[in-house]
Amino acid sequence: MKFLFAYATRIQVIGCENANRDGGFLLAANHISHFDPFIISSVVQRKIDWMAMAEFFPLPLLGFLLRAVDAFPADRNRADRRTIRTAIKRLKNGRIVGLFPEGGIRDGARSLLEGAALRPGASTLGHIAGVPILPCVIIGSDRLYSKRRWLPLRRTPIWIAFGNPIPHFPDLGKSAARACIERELATAFTLLYAELREKFSLTPDDLPHPPRQRMAE
Repeated sequence: MKFLFAYATRIQVIGCENANRDGGFLLAANHISHFDPFIISSVVQRKIDWMAMAEFFPLPLLGFLLRAVDAFPADRNRADRRTIRTAIKRLKNGRIVGLFPEGGIRDGARSLLEGAALRPGASTLGHIAGVPILPCVIIGSDRLYSKRRWLPLRRTPIWIAFGNPIPHFPDLGKSAARACIERELATAFTLLYAELREKFSLTPDDLPHPPRQRMAE
């Protein structure tokens, strides 16, 4: 993956040291393309075990690739006990579990970057497992849907920001802790998104677009 994206992209990262911290934690990122988990993993020194959509695993090639990198299936429409147990076990063993709290690819007003509501899975899992949650914002990966972006020497720019870890608020009850985590996560995503836009002087064309629109570019 590192070789592939080094050829096709030029990735600029803010706060990578936050993602290379020791111990188990959840990595929660926005989701704008199917390339996101592979690109994020390529810039983090530690291995990330991603929660991926269950419908991907029966596909021969994609399912093999996902299992090879220790991803595990998650049903995005309901809370699955087996998925939760798997995630908690890996987190308690000091591993990183990555997930997308939007529940799927989102852009525009549907995206948490634009203030859309977070799904409760990340906050609930972080509190139950007793681990911090690290927010991550990625911009530019949706451009890779266009075949022209894979031409030699094109090197599509992609920007990633890792925030500070958000605690799981062990002194609070489940509902109160989840509310605090979700509030801090939402704020972190907004601030990281603004930081990337300002630091790299991003234009509207750089920001997330619907996949079909990107494919037509």
